[in-house]
Amino acid sequence: MQFVGFKLADQMYAFRIEGIQEIVIPDHVTSMPQVPDYVEGVSNLRGTIIPIINLRRLLDLDAQSKSEETRTIVVNVGSRTIGCTVDAVTQVIKISPKNIQPAPDIVKADGAAYISGFAKLDSGLVILLDIAELLDPAKLEHVREVARRGSSILSLSKSEN
Repeated sequence: MQFVGFKLADQMYAFRIEGIQEIVIPDHVTSMPQVPDYVEGVSNLRGTIIPIINLRRLLDLDAQSKSEETRTIVVNVGSRTIGCTVDAVTQVIKISPKNIQPAPDIVKADGAAYISGFAKLDSGLVILLDIAELLDPAKLEHVREVARRGSSILSLSKSEN
């Protein structure tokens, strides 16, 4: 299985490559009034207006200024195209299914279905995120609420590295 690895707050995450349309350098984002703070706004991607979600904000991580490594991962969720701002895209990772462990029940117990599993690589623990669950527009507020309550797996995964 192939994944695209990316960083948020010094933690490695990955999306399955099948859900990714492309990776771009962030372009001009038009802010929108009265949207949650994790919605950066909208951007024009070759004539198509797409929403841009800041994954740091969605997962309730400390804010960080954009850098030369900041990227927007453009994903397809059902019939929607959404851009996700991440700190850096690292690499395409091939992971054997036998090296993927499911998320522990305690993680899923709070509704964190957006974590599809974990992969332990030489570089450390990679959190595998389910694009469809994480970025389903109907579930974004729930994802944010789970992260705000401290159910983000970030602190758990760092202790396992």
